[in-house]
Amino acid sequence: MGVVQIVTAVIAFAYTALAIGLFVRAGLGMLALVRLGAPDLTRKGERGTRVKTMLRESLGHTRMLQWHWVGLAHWAVFFGFFLLFPALAQSYFEVLNPHWALPIVGHWGPWLLFSEILTVLTGLAILGLFAVRMVRQPRANKVPPQGTASDAGQRRSSSRFEGSRQWMAFYIEATIFTIVLSHMTIRTFKLALGDIEHEWTSPVSSLIAGVWSGASEDGLLTAVTLVALLDILVSWTFFLMLALHPSMGIGWHRVTAFFNIYFKRNAGGAVSLGAAKPMLVKGEPADFEQADPETDPFGVNVITDFSWKGLLDFSTCTECGRCQSQCPAWNTGKPLSPKKLITDLRDHLYEQAPYLKAAAIAKERGTDTVEIEPISIIGTVIDPDVLWSCTTCGACVEQCPVDIEHVDHILDLRRNMVMIESDFPAEAQTMLRNLENKGNPWGENPAQRLKWAEGLDFEVPIAEAGGDFEYLYWVGCAGAYDPKAQKTSRAVATLLHDAGVKFAVLGEAETCTGDSARRIGHEFMYQMLAEQNVETLNEVGAVKIVATCPHCLNTIGNEYEDLGGHYEVVHHTELLGDLVQAGKITPVEQHDGKLTYHDPCYLGRHNRIFTPPRELLGTFAEVTEMPRNAERSFCCGAGGARMWLEEPLGKRVNRERADEAVATGANTVAVGCPFCSTMLRDGVADAGREDVEVIDIAQLLARSREVKAEKAAAAPAE
Repeated sequence: MGVVQIVTAVIAFAYTALAIGLFVRAGLGMLALVRLGAPDLTRKGERGTRVKTMLRESLGHTRMLQWHWVGLAHWAVFFGFFLLFPALAQSYFEVLNPHWALPIVGHWGPWLLFSEILTVLTGLAILGLFAVRMVRQPRANKVPPQGTASDAGQRRSSSRFEGSRQWMAFYIEATIFTIVLSHMTIRTFKLALGDIEHEWTSPVSSLIAGVWSGASEDGLLTAVTLVALLDILVSWTFFLMLALHPSMGIGWHRVTAFFNIYFKRNAGGAVSLGAAKPMLVKGEPADFEQADPETDPFGVNVITDFSWKGLLDFSTCTECGRCQSQCPAWNTGKPLSPKKLITDLRDHLYEQAPYLKAAAIAKERGTDTVEIEPISIIGTVIDPDVLWSCTTCGACVEQCPVDIEHVDHILDLRRNMVMIESDFPAEAQTMLRNLENKGNPWGENPAQRLKWAEGLDFEVPIAEAGGDFEYLYWVGCAGAYDPKAQKTSRAVATLLHDAGVKFAVLGEAETCTGDSARRIGHEFMYQMLAEQNVETLNEVGAVKIVATCPHCLNTIGNEYEDLGGHYEVVHHTELLGDLVQAGKITPVEQHDGKLTYHDPCYLGRHNRIFTPPRELLGTFAEVTEMPRNAERSFCCGAGGARMWLEEPLGKRVNRERADEAVATGANTVAVGCPFCSTMLRDGVADAGREDVEVIDIAQLLARSREVKAEKAAAAPAE
């Protein structure tokens, strides 16, 4: 061992020990901080299923691959990052003796070939990701004048990287590329030295190794040692940086993402959409007969009111901006960016970390010497307009590659504002008062629940205990009271009646499902309405339910089971599609003109019902898809109780979606949700396109049958 090797070995092993020590200390500190979050007992159990989900999502990159090319590049870097550790281990041998290699596999041809291919792929992938980041830089993607709808919005560019800490990403990309370059360089030195006998094991390096043909053996040996030291220093500097920057999610996610995925709300792998996360008290769903707002936190007010999973979410965010790029609020100039919401909460968490830990230690020791003034998040860390801009469409959750549950955190913050602080938009007060007094957000007379059925040429049966019906038709508040939605209710009832389906409705016994109350943050009112409906549904013996409103479908099908309501709930497009396929609904006349379909968020993303509406439309029309459809469909703007709120900031979400629909050239926009119907109809009108019709699929189906029936009746007379 020469002087160079002695010096490099001392530096390498000392630096490694320092970096590992600081990294482990930082990791334990992060764990201690996350454990300060509120308990969440719903994440227990199903360990085997959770492990499978974690392995499938991480190794298979199932979420990342939703963006195919970026996902493939990240997949290569992911495996390169972990599987190139053996090459790092070899660097320790090389700083001691340049001729040394890993025991057993160090000179084994297949390993050399595999590591060469992996190194090259990792290098190409990181260059690709660097190119994507450069092309998508905010300064190079300014929002056009028509896209900058409000000075109140944060959106100064169309880049998903706006608001991200770019230096961290560039540092990590440079680190990985430097490691790749050092491994390849050492390989070329060893080929020149003759330590690697067969060129086929190093097909790329062998093309470059000739550059060193004139170098001396001593020079090459020294070069191997120095580059190996560089590899070690650069590699462990990465971990040292993580230790010094615990809020560096783009780096820490290489550790925390595995745990974040493992502890996701749905152990089987489904994204945290559909049912809203119940409000937790002492780690379990709130029981309002026992919960005390004086002692129990209702929702979230201070950072430690978030569950430990929430704090883990904040620590895992990579600032990739996928959530931001899909968010309807951010895309229309609102102050909400799901990414910035999470990073602002993360930064606040780590700013408070020393005080929170000190207080926790003092509490464990039974002393009161350490007191911290609780900092309310709302108004200091997060502006209320950020929370009220959310439509709970779930696009952020759908796109997040590390399973951050943005919507759940927004709901928890809203719950505290509404139930404890009574701080919410003034217009929401009317909606909540109507729900409490009339059982519907419009404030209409409950006795008029069946008014929609007037004019039908058959009697709509009312469900009773022991009644002879297969489906309970849940009409919903919109279907009962909104004049436009009433047409959909009549069309569905007529189609079911003509198909011979035995169905019944609740009539005056039906009340609001509580969707708007829950998503605005009034969990208590939601439970009050839900318990009333569950009791009614169980009394009449409802088993199968068909609903025209996706919000009703989602609430009854996914949330009522927590209150003892277990039902098979289908959307009307699913049932009608089955009846068409079975030949029970005929005839069908081809739709005249171009048609596009809008995916309702609570039907599509929240409940994964994408195909049935399209298949039903396909029986009588050709669907022209909008650019943003299915999982990436753009919200109409009504979800999250925004149906009842004003939209003073930015461009109206419904106008943005209406513009997209009109741009397809379609003269008909088919919908499957009464809220979407209202919002898009207003958006189309605002765009000055009165010639474009927004209509429910059931009405289109009923109309197509009538047209063909009329043609058939007129045929003999011609």
